[in-house]
Amino acid sequence: MSEPQPNILEALDAILAERRNASPESSYVASLHARGLNKILEKVGEECTETLIAAKDAASTGEHRELISETADLWFHTLVMLSHLGENADAVLTELARRFNTSGLVEKASRDKQ
Repeated sequence: MSEPQPNILEALDAILAERRNASPESSYVASLHARGLNKILEKVGEECTETLIAAKDAASTGEHRELISETADLWFHTLVMLSHLGENADAVLTELARRFNTSGLVEKASRDKQ
């Protein structure tokens, strides 16, 4: 297995931001932005469902190639959604870092109180 590129999320964020205002005929991402948030959310939902099915298949077959591929599609379309709403991967990574040394039970309880 090859090593992931350390700055791939930064690179994707930059590309997504650039294509947010590009011509819809010039790229898939630009066409999603042009079609609006509902279309982007539809794609996130579609990729989520495909990821769940791939996980179920991976659990029964032990083959993870499709699971990894579908998860990449889900992450990608989630990044498009964030970009469309003026956010990026760094915002999510910052939130994950904030939670890193906190018990999941404690973190969830703090959200329930808000």
